[in-house]
Formats: sequence, C-alpha cells, structure tokens
Amino acid sequence: MTSRSLSLASLLQTFARTLLLLGLFGSSSHQSCPLGEFPCGNISTCLPQLLHCNGHEDCANGADEENCVDNSGWPHLLDMLQRTEGSLLRPEEGLPECSLEFYPKGCQCWGQTVDCMAQGLTEVPMVSNNVSLLNLQDNQILQLRENQFVGYENLEGLFLQNNGLQSVAPGAFTGLVELKKLFLSHNQIHSLAPRLFEDLYQLEWLMLDNNKITELTYDTFLGLTSLYFLVLRGNAIKTIEDGAFAELPHLVELDISSNQLAELPPTLYEGLQELQMLNISANPLKEIPLDHFDNLSHLQSLSMKGMEIPNIQSRMFQKLGNLSYIYFDHFQYCSYAPHVRSCQPNTDGISSLENLLANLLLRVFVWVIACATCLGNLFVVCMRTLIVPENFQHAMAIKCLCCADFLMGVYLFFIGASDLRYAGEYNKHAQAWMASSQCQAVGCLAMLSSEVSVLLLTYVTLEKYVGIVFPFSHYRSGRRQTLLTLVAIWLVGFTIAVVPFWSRGPFGNYYGSNGVCFPLHFDTPDSAMAQHYSTAIFLGVNLVAFITMVIAYSSMFHSVRVSRARSAKPGSFAREVSIAKRFFFIVFTDALCWLPIFLLKLLSLLHLQIPGTVTSWVVIFILPINSALNPVLYTITTSSFQEKLKQCLRRDGRPQATGPSFTLVPLWARDRDPPELAGQRTRRTELEMED
Repeated sequence: MTSRSLSLASLLQTFARTLLLLGLFGSSSHQSCPLGEFPCGNISTCLPQLLHCNGHEDCANGADEENCVDNSGWPHLLDMLQRTEGSLLRPEEGLPECSLEFYPKGCQCWGQTVDCMAQGLTEVPMVSNNVSLLNLQDNQILQLRENQFVGYENLEGLFLQNNGLQSVAPGAFTGLVELKKLFLSHNQIHSLAPRLFEDLYQLEWLMLDNNKITELTYDTFLGLTSLYFLVLRGNAIKTIEDGAFAELPHLVELDISSNQLAELPPTLYEGLQELQMLNISANPLKEIPLDHFDNLSHLQSLSMKGMEIPNIQSRMFQKLGNLSYIYFDHFQYCSYAPHVRSCQPNTDGISSLENLLANLLLRVFVWVIACATCLGNLFVVCMRTLIVPENFQHAMAIKCLCCADFLMGVYLFFIGASDLRYAGEYNKHAQAWMASSQCQAVGCLAMLSSEVSVLLLTYVTLEKYVGIVFPFSHYRSGRRQTLLTLVAIWLVGFTIAVVPFWSRGPFGNYYGSNGVCFPLHFDTPDSAMAQHYSTAIFLGVNLVAFITMVIAYSSMFHSVRVSRARSAKPGSFAREVSIAKRFFFIVFTDALCWLPIFLLKLLSLLHLQIPGTVTSWVVIFILPINSALNPVLYTITTSSFQEKLKQCLRRDGRPQATGPSFTLVPLWARDRDPPELAGQRTRRTELEMED
C-alpha cells in the first residue's frame, strides 16, 4: 500500500472517528419546535419532518437541506477503498524503498508494507517481523493456524478478504498487539472460537461481513476494548448470546444486517454506551420489544430496511433523543418516529409523506378517468335501457359490462377522495388507511370490477365468434340462458374478490399492501399466498381470457374477409376495412390494459424490483383504460346503436314514415341467399355491425 494510500485511509479513519465521537452527524436542536417539526438552522422557523432533506430549500436560509448526508458509511467506504484493486495497493514513483529484510517472491514491498494481492498463495507467507501492513486478499488461503502471526508485534493492518478462508484456529491472532485493522470479509468462516481476538486490544476495525458465521457467544469478542467498527452483515447468524457485545465500550458502529435473526436478546446492547450507528436490516425478526433501543441514548443512525415490523409503535424510538437518521422499508413507518429529522424512504412510488398519490399528474388523472368512466358507462346503460334492442341477449351483456366498468369509476372516485382527505399529512394516517375496512372494500370493489369485466368481454367475444364464424349453426343462447350466464359471471367475479377475506391469516392484508388498495403485488408481500393468488388471477385467468379474445377476433376477421371475397360486390372492401379497424381497436385497447400487467407480473416472479411509481400508473391510468373505452367500442361507435339513436332524436312530434324498419341485411346477400338462409345472413351481419 502506498504512503498516499495510507495517508488517505488514516485521514478517513480520523475524520470518521472525530465526527462520531464529537457527535456531529446530527443535531438534537429541535427541542424548541413542536413534535414532528425541526428548526431552520439558527432561526426560529420550524418546518415539518417531510420538508427536511426533500431536495427543495423550504427554509429561507436553506438549512433544511443541510446535514442531510448520513456519514454512517465511513467504515464501509474505507473497506471499499482498501479492497480496490490497483490504485490503492500499487506502488508509485517516489515511495520509500522497502525496509524489510525479506518478503515473498512476486509480492511488492515499499517501506514496511507488503502487497501480495492475487498471488495464488495457499498459506500465509513468511515476512520480516517489522512489517506494519500485510495485504493478502484475493488468494486461496483456506485456514489460519494457531500462533499463525506470532512475532508480528508491529503489524497494524491485516487484509484477508476473498480467500475462501474456512477455519480460523484458536490463538491464530496471538501476538498482534498493535493490530488496528483486521479484514476477514467475503470468506467461508463458519464459526469464531471463544476469545479468538483477546490479544487484539488495539483493534479498531473488524470486518467479518459475508461469511457463514451462525452464532455469536458471550466471549467471542472479549478483549476488543478499543474496537470502533464491527461489521457482521451477510452471515447466517441465528443466535446472539447475552453479553456478546458487552465488552465493547467504545463501539460506534454495529452492523448485523442480512442475517437470520428471528429475535434479539433483551440485553443485546448492554455495554454499548457509545454506539451511534446500528444496522439490523434484512433479518426475519417477528417483533421488536418496545424497550429494545432504550439504552442507546447516543444512537444517531438506525437502519431497519428489509423488515416488516408488525408491532411498530412510537414507543420503540421514544428514548432515542439523538437519533437523526432512520431507515425503514416502508415510508409509512416514518410516522412512528416524528422526532427524527431524516427518515427514509420518503415515498413508495405510489404515496408520499404528504399525499396518498405522490404524483401530481396522477392526482389529476384519477378524477378525469373516474368521471369519464362513470359518465360513459352510465350513458350507455341509460340509452340501451331506453332504446328497445333487436338483440336482447347482446344488450343485456353490454349493460352488465357497463355496470362492471362503472364500479371501476367508483373505485377511482374513492381513491381520489381519500387523497384529498389526507392531503398534506398522509403519512400520519397511512398505516390506519391501508388496514381500514374502507381500503379493503374499495380494493375488493376494484377487483370485482376488473374480473367481471374480463369475464364479460370474453363471453361477449365468444358469442360473436359463434355467430360470425358459424352463422349457420343452430346454437343460439336464449334469454334465460343468457341471464343465467351473466349471473354466474358476477358470482365468479365476486368470489374471486372476496376469497382473500375468508382466511386473513394466509393472505395477510391482501388489499392493503399499498395506498391505492389494489392487489397487484409486484413486490414481495408478507404472505406467499397473496403473491400466488394475485399471480393466478392476473397471469392466469386474465392472460387466458386475453389470448382467447385475440384468437377469436382473428378468426372472426378471417371469416368476414373470406365471406366478402366471395361476394365480390362493390363496397365490400370498404366494409371489410371498417370491421378490421373495429376489431383492431378492441384488441389494441385490451392489450394496452393487460399486457403491461402481464409483463410486470412476470418480472416480479423473476424477483426483479418493480418501482412503486409503475404500480401507481398501472392502477390509476392503465388498468381503467378498458373501463373507460368499453362504452365507446361496444356501443357508442357501433352502426346499429348510432342509427337507433338518430331515430330517437328525430322523434320530435312529427309523423314518422311508415314502412319496413331498418334492416342490416345487405342487398347482395338478400338477392343470393335462398329464403331459408336469409335469417342466418341477417344474424351474422348484425353481429358484425354491433362489433
């Protein structure tokens, strides 16, 4: 390692320790402000938590955007710098000559530093006793024997990362009385012998991350009275005995994240009077005692990311008066730590600390789409009720479809109203809202609307498919059969929507996983059952329905095209193009609505992270597309509806012309067909024009 590298490392270490020990990471000067608000530097103005460190200067002096960087990453930064291949561990011109009597062949030496990185070593090499820094990372040293480093009283830095190290014998570090940095990261160490580090009373940095350690006993770290940084993340630790950290009075950072801790001992932090940074993220903790952090009065940074905290309460963090930075997996948890100036994350992509819908455009769109969906479907239901239909069965199906789509508009109105209700202070109510019966109800309503709409569209498509592709078949659904089918579709949709309520244990909070209460579950939910059920609906039922519709409309268009080609009459091509356009837009809008959901569900199954922003756009904008456009595609733009609407509008009290009613049978078909087939041709043409 170069002198330049050493000076940089020393500078980082000294600066980090100075900041930590002087307590400059945060400030508890918010005592003069109400709970949940913090001062603008040295002026008396107070701003709420959500306005601090949000990227915008809300204080006149800009103090709300100062001291927003959590400096808890200094040890990791140094670790990264010292593991960087090349610049830090290679000699440069002007360095002192090697002052060691001997060092391994192939290694480099300058001053009292030996760099043997990536030399294919299988055991610790022999080096002069006056070596002060030994870099052995990226080799194949699989074990450290007892008394391995006896005689190296001057050694201050030992780097053994990425060696595949499997075992460290008791007494391996005996004699290293001046050692300050010990890096054992990214190895295969399964256990640490009792009192393994007892001779290292000068040690300040101990990096044991990314090994396979399963247990920490009360005497594992005995003797490390000068230790400042202890990193144990990425192991397989299941148990930590009481008093494991009790003999570490100067420890300022403890990282036990990404382990397998299901519970934490009550006396875990006993003796850690100086602890200022704590990371317990990504552990399968079932609950955290309310008084768990009470003794950490100097704690300034707390990370609890990647964790569900079912019993979270404000009481947990009440005694942490110096806490300045806190990190959760869900931004809603920030409401339980109102005295902490910087809480992350500020949003889940859907909601923010301020609003249920974080994006202003979505806050506007939710009302626009809700109005368009409700008014369009209500108009169609009313008009189809007033106008006597020629095809009762088709009219009933379309009215049911409009009722289902109308419910989607109602759902959007509820989301928009809730956004207004909690405007400016959503974070205070986020947990209660997502667990409320109102959220469950509107989520169930949206699921009912979505699935009934999918099933009805499939049913209408198949009905038309039979009528157009097989116009001479004798199958025709009567009124009773149609009504029974429609009732059955509603019952199936209702069942799909309420199944998660039947067993709340396996499904968890199925509809309350986000602020919009819709169960897409693109992220990994608490319940595997919720993920599986959501996938079965959106990537099973809906995908099958979409494929069925695409195949059916393709077959219908092919059948119409063949029929028109045989007729060879003027105008048949124009009619074919018109039908093709209508079929295309029907399939296109279905694809626009469903394909993004199919794709996102597939990505979520591959464990790729889907931003919450995507979820909000899917629920507010993409998902309701069909509900808003179905009245246009299936009613308002159809020739038969337009003709009947014109007839109704012309009834202004003047005598109506008598004579035969408007027929949908073209002259070419009437001239060619024998009388017994005319009715079949009429039926087929009616279906074409309805679609």
